[in-house]
Amino acid sequence: MAQLCLFMAMVSALFCWVFTLVCERLGTRAGALDGAGVAGQVKAPARRVPNIGGVAIFWSLAVPMLAVIAGVWLIGDAELSARVPELAVHLKGLRSETPLALTLLGCLAVLHVVGLIDDRRPMGPWIKMGLMAACAAAVTLTSSTRLLTAVDPHVGGHWLSVVLTVFWIVVITNAMNFIDNMDGLSAGVGMIAGAAFMAAALVNGQWFVAATLALLVGSLAGFLIRNFPPAKIFMGDGGSLVLGFLLAFLTVRTTYYSNSAGTPLAGGWYGVFMPLIVLAVPLYDLASVVLIRVRQGRSPLVGDLQHLSHRLVRRGMSRRSAVLLIWGLTAATAIGGITLGSLHPWQAALVGVQTLLILGVILVLEVATAPYIADDPKAMGPGRREGNGR
Repeated sequence: MAQLCLFMAMVSALFCWVFTLVCERLGTRAGALDGAGVAGQVKAPARRVPNIGGVAIFWSLAVPMLAVIAGVWLIGDAELSARVPELAVHLKGLRSETPLALTLLGCLAVLHVVGLIDDRRPMGPWIKMGLMAACAAAVTLTSSTRLLTAVDPHVGGHWLSVVLTVFWIVVITNAMNFIDNMDGLSAGVGMIAGAAFMAAALVNGQWFVAATLALLVGSLAGFLIRNFPPAKIFMGDGGSLVLGFLLAFLTVRTTYYSNSAGTPLAGGWYGVFMPLIVLAVPLYDLASVVLIRVRQGRSPLVGDLQHLSHRLVRRGMSRRSAVLLIWGLTAATAIGGITLGSLHPWQAALVGVQTLLILGVILVLEVATAPYIADDPKAMGPGRREGNGR
């Protein structure tokens, strides 16, 4: 199954690369370029770069998923098993998961369209937040996609699990949307995090989750060919909302802990913290920029140039170096999180300490060094912005 996931990632990467080239040309001709933000938003000077790359990302996910769904229902079991032997034992499971897969695709399509509209005519942040919550509630209430279901008997039902799940999905969707503020940043961080989650899913034998993550990792890899700084195309909110929502959904669908002996998941309860470890850096960016805005008396949902990447540039790093550093930091925390649930308690504690140390080093770097570049979009130069930089 690992080979099949690798094949799916390669197909998705090739598809997304080709589609990105098409979107790049069409966006330039149609004038679908980087533009102004919402009222009160502080943005870098707009660049003549198309920001409809999210179209390529969305369809490089949707087309293979729809093709697999159609295949398992329209092609006979014997023929399908002969063509793809790895799927033979998973056909029943694939068919049972079809309603959830279609619900997920529907939610991704809604957020994709919302993002495309927002990229053309910026809408209020609360409208987007409400739609994110509605989509999160849809996948949560129509399936068993919930966090901490073990607490249901202790709180009188599944209401707490539902609330926590919707909150988690909205937070992660926003975290990936927030970090979409510099060329290649969100795509690279999403690819690294997705690869870590895919590795964990493969180790745990969660093939459906791993296959979907393979499509996501492949699409982001293909997109990065044209998005790596200096970017030729941006993903925009039409891509970052899809990326964040899908990552959040798949972290909820992943099982991190089992009390059954002899299984890959038979480790400690602390395995549930794996998503926090893997996504520690984007969550740090989200928390820090919200805190900065609140302390300044500004709305935490209106974008500016105070994200971690911007703060690193103001301390003397080049834009490309800042992006690569954040990629590296994400990889450092993600590697520690892959096998968290299978570790002994003292080993898991070391992973937790390592993650906190990485975040602590970033914090000390920011506190101990003073920015020497003026907090002015023009002083930052071109190329710091992707999407709406929320």
